[in-house]
Amino acid sequence: MWWASLRRKLYQASHASFHGPSWRMEPGDLFIPVDSIEEEATLTCDAKGNPPPQYRWSLNGTLINLGLDRRSSLDRAQDVGLYQCMAFNTVGAILSRRASLQFAYLDHFKVHTRSAVSVREGQGVVLLCGTPTSSGDLTYAWVFNEYPYFVQQDNRRFVSQQTGNLYISKVESSDVGNYTCVVMNSVTKGKVQSSPTSLILRTDGVMGEYEPKIEVNFPDNVSAAKGSTVTLECFALGNPVPEITWKRANGVPFPSKVKMKYSNAVLEIPSFQQDDTGGYECVAENKMGKNVATGKLAFYAKPQWIQTMKDTVLAIEERLYWECRANGKPKPSYSWLKNGQPLVSEIHVEEGVLSVSVLTLADAGMYQCVAENRHGVIYFAAELMVLASPPDFTGNVLRALLKAKAGTTVTLECKPQAYPMASILWKKGNLPIHTSDRLANVSKSDAGSYTCFARNRFGMSSTTGRLLVTDPTRITQGPSDMEIIVGESIVLPCQVSSDPVLDISFSWAFNGQLIAKDDGHFELRTAGDLMIRNIQLYHAGKYICVVDTDVESLSAVAVLIVKARPPSPPAVVTVEEVTDSTAQLAWSPGRDNGSPISHYLIQTRTPFTVGWQRVNTVPEVIDGNTLTATVVDLNAWVEYEFRVLARNGVGVGEPSPVSVKTRTEDSGSANPVPEELQNGESFGYIIAFRAFGDASWTHVATSAPGAARYVYKNDSISPFSPFHVKVGTYNSKGQGPFSPVVTIYSAEIEPSGMPAGVWARSVSASEIEVNWQALSFTPERVLGYEVVYWEDDTKPETMGKMRVPWNQTSATVSGLAGHTQYFLTVSAFNTAGTGPFLPAINVTTKKPPPAQPPLNVEWTLIGSHLSLYWEPVVAMESESEVMGYQVSSPPHSHIQVNTLTTSNSSAELSLPEDDEDYIIHIRTMSEGGLGPASDPIRVHQLSEFIICTINILQIGLTKAAKWKLEELFVKSVKIATKEHKKRDKGLKK
Repeated sequence: MWWASLRRKLYQASHASFHGPSWRMEPGDLFIPVDSIEEEATLTCDAKGNPPPQYRWSLNGTLINLGLDRRSSLDRAQDVGLYQCMAFNTVGAILSRRASLQFAYLDHFKVHTRSAVSVREGQGVVLLCGTPTSSGDLTYAWVFNEYPYFVQQDNRRFVSQQTGNLYISKVESSDVGNYTCVVMNSVTKGKVQSSPTSLILRTDGVMGEYEPKIEVNFPDNVSAAKGSTVTLECFALGNPVPEITWKRANGVPFPSKVKMKYSNAVLEIPSFQQDDTGGYECVAENKMGKNVATGKLAFYAKPQWIQTMKDTVLAIEERLYWECRANGKPKPSYSWLKNGQPLVSEIHVEEGVLSVSVLTLADAGMYQCVAENRHGVIYFAAELMVLASPPDFTGNVLRALLKAKAGTTVTLECKPQAYPMASILWKKGNLPIHTSDRLANVSKSDAGSYTCFARNRFGMSSTTGRLLVTDPTRITQGPSDMEIIVGESIVLPCQVSSDPVLDISFSWAFNGQLIAKDDGHFELRTAGDLMIRNIQLYHAGKYICVVDTDVESLSAVAVLIVKARPPSPPAVVTVEEVTDSTAQLAWSPGRDNGSPISHYLIQTRTPFTVGWQRVNTVPEVIDGNTLTATVVDLNAWVEYEFRVLARNGVGVGEPSPVSVKTRTEDSGSANPVPEELQNGESFGYIIAFRAFGDASWTHVATSAPGAARYVYKNDSISPFSPFHVKVGTYNSKGQGPFSPVVTIYSAEIEPSGMPAGVWARSVSASEIEVNWQALSFTPERVLGYEVVYWEDDTKPETMGKMRVPWNQTSATVSGLAGHTQYFLTVSAFNTAGTGPFLPAINVTTKKPPPAQPPLNVEWTLIGSHLSLYWEPVVAMESESEVMGYQVSSPPHSHIQVNTLTTSNSSAELSLPEDDEDYIIHIRTMSEGGLGPASDPIRVHQLSEFIICTINILQIGLTKAAKWKLEELFVKSVKIATKEHKKRDKGLKK
């Protein structure tokens, strides 16, 4: 089935490079102030296609004759309405979305004197605004007496943004004055005001207390769009001033997003969702009673696609089945268009499904599925190509000569391009044969000329090829496993017997890598053998001889073990100079036995040691080219013997002959304790120490032979005070020398100071940058700073920490959760611990980047110029907004392209002009970081015709099929290139 689809694509690539329009940009809604009608209103549509599309426009369903319309300015009466663009070329036509053009305006109030409103003190009153005619959203305010003194809204006074009226629940004497209604158009920014209305108090008494009367109420049923902000108003007159409260009819508490404004007179629900629907109640209450207003909120949503069609290529007489689905509230209805017109009745259309049982050439064109409810309409377009042609073997002929080994299965591919599918007939020579494309267990009798005939109702075609059956190839002598010594040379044989008509080539691999001809140790002989000269240890491993013929590939394997021996013993060792603690040695080298000597080891023994022991020397490491060394750290007046050993890459060789016995000199009065007397009677250590700067030493003796630790305690010592210390030994024979003097410090205490000026900022969804000022002074040593951070004070396990050196005053905390509040603090530390922490600050990480990668990526390559297009990514409410896109190669890819960023959903790249393959990723960029990468876009730098073919073939394929198709093209081109090179080489010969 996949190959049938591929054949259609190949036919399409060979016979048609045309494709219908598809939208790059569709027109958007416009709301234009009437004051701006002298200017232009631009509605844009842009489509791609081949041939390039042309365009027509309609207004309220009537075609616009752009050639006859010579007006230089907009007309408020003529130009308002719904516009739709049609893009068309020779393949077909598609319609754009409907875009509305509206004019915003605000007329002036009628000029007339308004009657005064007379009320008793304590009575409620409503002052009517009487809004003039307008178009566009309006906002209302009231001026008290004179501008700019506006009525301040509180629990007693309210300006409705639905009616524009001013409501005073209980009039007071301070309310007496003139009131003017001010109306502003949010689109035009124009402002008009009414004539003033006087509010005066009656003199016939004060209004008594009465229960609330709700004057501002929301409708019984309110429909709201998904994601919109819903505003409900409720205000009551009453004495005393009523208190307004809200609740849901189902008793469920309001979510945190719901806001109450203007003393609860306004309930605001942002980002309206299905869960927000249902009954709402407004309760107005004072001590005289209460009143309730109710209403219901309903949810509606414009259609959105959840299933769409794809461009499709089918053969004549095949069946078409397309299905599209959209969600929305109320449920959308469906209709279908062909080339911008409603479908004819003979095509079966039912609830988003379009099916044609037997396709004809007339069915080809551009189709659109239309989903619509009373809140919106959406369009989705796909192209149907119907193919009809006689059989054609162009590009898929039988091989002129096909060689096959006897006993194998041969496939003779008879795959013509034919629409509808062709019937197949085979002939061997002039005789018809009953066979499929496969010949199993072929023998010499199967050789000959084969012809495939293909026929459909549009015509017939044929292709012929010759089959040559060859004898099997055998490796008569192959390499065998062997062991060899470093420095020798060998020949690994690889001899074959084969059919004389076959071309044979040999190659060798060593440990999985092809052996190059220019390697100094290897020689590839024409007969197939491999010579290895002057073998080294690294030549050990697996060798494979590969024999390639026209019909098969064989191989033979051998494992080569390369051996070397440790060095022979060095010659006679002489002791040339001796002191009380050193001896200078010299020796002659032995044979290296095939592996160079890397270094020498010196051993010694005395009457007091058990066996031979390693000694310290100068130089410390004696390399293989050095034949003298000085042995150090010997004891005075002791008889020593020495021997030398050599090491190479194989191991340590046998030791040299033993040197003559040699006694070290006497060391005089400062005689160190010999090793044989260290465990004698009264053995111990002498510890000498003094404070830094003191001249006299304090001496302490320890008599325990095994003691190697001493603690000095003195409460007057300051923390981290320096001391000079040296250690000596003694026994009943006398006192040995002291060790070299070293400086040590008493224990320190943790820093007492705190860093200052700590601040932090969120870098991304997973990183926070923390900064602070270095400690200006503290008596204690500061090794660095510790940053501690945690997510929740009630969860200690969420705590984390990091340390930086003393000269660093910033750190980046990473690995954090997105859109999460973290608490941070900083302190100084040393070896004693951490100092006091600063008061914690808190920072919230940025929202994570969109989880949705860029989808539906399309690309076009002309020469080395690559154009990329993809669908814009829309961030969810819990994600960071998309700031742009990054186009780059994935890490460690074979061929890298320069990384670029763009704020649009398209990009232009220039690739190096070569025949390499490129893999490109696209990611979203946001303040939360980079989003996930798109599926890899595989770009092949091929010829212009092949690129055009690949682009056309990708129509209607799955991603896996696209990659498979592209790999097939690349492989074909590489094989063709190889064949051309081989042919050129043969011509030169």
